[in-house]
Amino acid sequence: MDKRSIPNPAGNPLHAVQESDELPGLYIHIPFCVRKCAYCGFYSVTDRSQIPDYLEALRREMDFYRGWAAFFDTLYIGGGTPSVLPAAELEKLITDTRGTFAILSDAEITVEANPADIDAGLLTALRRTGVNRINIGIQSFDDGILAFLGRRHDREQAVAAVTAARIAGIENIGIDLIYGIPGQGMDAWLATLREAVALNPGHLSCYQLTLEDGTPLAEQFRRGKVVLPDDSLQADFFCNTSEFLEDNAYIHYEVSNFARPGRESRHNRKYWNHAPYLGLGPAAHSFSGRERRWNRRAVNAYIDDLASGRTPVESREILSDKQLRLEALFLGFRTRRGICLETFGIRYGQDLLTEKRDMLKRLSEEGLVEIRDGFLRPTRAGMAVADSLALI
Repeated sequence: MDKRSIPNPAGNPLHAVQESDELPGLYIHIPFCVRKCAYCGFYSVTDRSQIPDYLEALRREMDFYRGWAAFFDTLYIGGGTPSVLPAAELEKLITDTRGTFAILSDAEITVEANPADIDAGLLTALRRTGVNRINIGIQSFDDGILAFLGRRHDREQAVAAVTAARIAGIENIGIDLIYGIPGQGMDAWLATLREAVALNPGHLSCYQLTLEDGTPLAEQFRRGKVVLPDDSLQADFFCNTSEFLEDNAYIHYEVSNFARPGRESRHNRKYWNHAPYLGLGPAAHSFSGRERRWNRRAVNAYIDDLASGRTPVESREILSDKQLRLEALFLGFRTRRGICLETFGIRYGQDLLTEKRDMLKRLSEEGLVEIRDGFLRPTRAGMAVADSLALI
């Protein structure tokens, strides 16, 4: 790893990646959508006239971080909706990224896409640049639910998108789905899961619908126009999802993520494993082992900063040993792998088995955790309440 301190145009040191068990990942945020979905809290805008200026600014930011790490073994282009970029521009962006950063030849390279955008031209462009994984934001196979969520595709387009990606030679296909939608019954959700499994994607992300401040859905909820499932029903959704997908040979390897063996998201696992990552674009976060920083959440400010030779970083923090330890617990309990007790003790100076003996005994008796082969792991029931387990 390159551990140099890299000066930025404002004269403030940026900490390059520190020692880690993993190579870092690279994330690029494309903050454009055709329209905003009612539930989405991710940063994006619908004014696509800014795309040319944004891509120019993004290349300036890439140049700024050239040399941040010796190698990257994952590249993830997310959003927003990366697939709204013209295919030629998206192809050029990936080519320029690979020319700026040392991305390994066997790297996992993922692009998020909306089913409505997927066609032969886009897929051909992605394949030419070495993209080997596509994550398709389907969310549901129910046209009524898709309309409620404000999606711009229908069930037919969703199925066609998966088929087209496979025909184009992209075998590593991920599908995003959402459950716990107002009015959605368990039978309807299981029908969506059956349709998803029938398409045989390598990866499935199943997210519980949450209310994000400032979204239309949150406002509808505040006014009493929609009602979300209660905690008991949400728990049923979670457990039934896990049971159904594991019965269909998917590994429930993280709270919201399921994969065929070998198809886990290498990039997203970096977040859960406390591995370093570099994030580019507005609202993107970076982590270098102890320092975390994040960019300004505004396309115009991002463009202006880089045009003026300034870093678009909004703020940064240096995590204390206590914060790192708590995050390691929080992230570890979200994964089926769990927490390696020996590694945790070496890194954070805490013997969990000794210091948390009574608490772990109680959680084990309640069926929430298990200790096996040197790992402290959440059970299925434990993963359903993973966030609270970190408070042991």
